[in-house]
Amino acid sequence: MHKTEVFILGQRYTIRGEKPSDYIQNLAAYVDEKLRSVYEQNPNLTPLRAAILACFYVADELEETKKTLEETMKKLQEIETKTNELMNLLD
Repeated sequence: MHKTEVFILGQRYTIRGEKPSDYIQNLAAYVDEKLRSVYEQNPNLTPLRAAILACFYVADELEETKKTLEETMKKLQEIETKTNELMNLLD
């Protein structure tokens, strides 16, 4: 198990897990970026409200990514079907 120190909004956190330290550092930088963005837009928010809003933005990004992935997978299946049809014509 790895132990990684990260900083989010100037606060130090120790994260323990199986993922490599550089991966954890990248996640922490992403979280820090999202929280700072929320604070820039809403400087009077409490830390809890800022964290919830940042989570909402991350959840939105995740849903959009899932949607894009599903659309891409559907297109790949269509391409595979058409490719098989063309291959059958060549046989």
